[in-house]
Amino acid sequence: MNYDPRETLDKAPMGRLQMLIIFIMFGLNGIDGFDVLSISYASPGIAAEWNLDRAALGMILPMELIGMALGSILFGWIADTLGRRSISLLCLVMMAFGMLMTPTSASVAQLSAWRVFTGFGLGGLLAAINALTAEYSCVRRRHLCVAIMSIGYPVGGILWGKLATWLLTQYEWRSVFYLGFGVTALFIPVVYFLVPESPHWLVRKQPRAALERVSRAMQRLGHPPVGALPEVSLEMRRKSMGDLFSPALLPITLIVTVAYFLQITSYYFILKWVPKIVADMGFSAASAGDVLVFANIGGAVGGATLGLLTLRFDLRKLTIAVMALGGVCIALFGQMPADLTAMSAVAVLCGLFGNTAIVGMFALFAQAFPTHVRASGTGFSVGIGRGGAILSPIIAGFLFQWGFSLPAVSMIISTGAIAGAAVLCFLKLQKA
Repeated sequence: MNYDPRETLDKAPMGRLQMLIIFIMFGLNGIDGFDVLSISYASPGIAAEWNLDRAALGMILPMELIGMALGSILFGWIADTLGRRSISLLCLVMMAFGMLMTPTSASVAQLSAWRVFTGFGLGGLLAAINALTAEYSCVRRRHLCVAIMSIGYPVGGILWGKLATWLLTQYEWRSVFYLGFGVTALFIPVVYFLVPESPHWLVRKQPRAALERVSRAMQRLGHPPVGALPEVSLEMRRKSMGDLFSPALLPITLIVTVAYFLQITSYYFILKWVPKIVADMGFSAASAGDVLVFANIGGAVGGATLGLLTLRFDLRKLTIAVMALGGVCIALFGQMPADLTAMSAVAVLCGLFGNTAIVGMFALFAQAFPTHVRASGTGFSVGIGRGGAILSPIIAGFLFQWGFSLPAVSMIISTGAIAGAAVLCFLKLQKA
């Protein structure tokens, strides 16, 4: 039977395997959430064991983000060239190995190197799963599906974070990374056996045995086999990451990248510094981790809510609103007294608006970038944006070192999210 599998996936109701794939992507993003936060949970123990001050710790905290920035850009391009599924598997193997080796570190340099390596895989995974989620969802539910995938990040932070805080009451900081290794390794066979390569990608690139692979994938998804692949010009098949900077896509690429960079700069202050800030107020490492868990609870609730709201309201306007409100809440966090209840309450709001803005940005990536640069575009924006995540804890660490108070530091850092919302006002997109 001759038909275009891309149109079928875009327009037909989603089947059981498609929904399962979306939830697998949700789970993979949950690993992402735990992996990024693992160093935050472990940071009080690392600082105590190695006698590190805030400035030194501020240099360690963003190390995996350096790897993420590079991995997002490189593997995003490779995922558009060689396939989303294969890159997802490679990145999972890298992440599992990096998590396994991190506890063996005997120095700050070794720890930093393994965090960069782990982050390299993490960045590539993020670009690939965003593309897979968009391409396995129908157009009508695409924003919702990307939102479901995206809230895996805070949900992973909640579930694995609670387990990590319990481990910290029983064992030392290395146990957090052994947990991360085990969870990551479990997902490798899940992806291998249950997630076919994206038919969207196969049709566009038409690699060897493309027709057979597309037919097999479509049959698994509940559709008839494909008799012949739609004709795709050689020029289209050869298009690559460079198209992000073409006259048609350059304004979109710049706006979403700058907005994401500014938002991440603000939000990662919460993700990276909250456990250390709370611990320095005299609370236990477990209690400090719990405050971060509350931020992730807010992020999960907010992300799910945004996904539902996008069925009725404009995605861009929703993202602008929550991004600006997130900045206000980050500034408010710094004004809280040394009270776990008060700090947890504001942390919920920081996660509610801050992570929801990130969910909105990933949905915008899926809408803004066409198939041939979807992983590359996501990878580029995330890679450059992670520069903000790298800078945020470093800037905060030096501000603390220079004598700035917590209220002043949080106020300075919060301006990123507000500026990001302003930049996003200039984004113009066609309706999905």
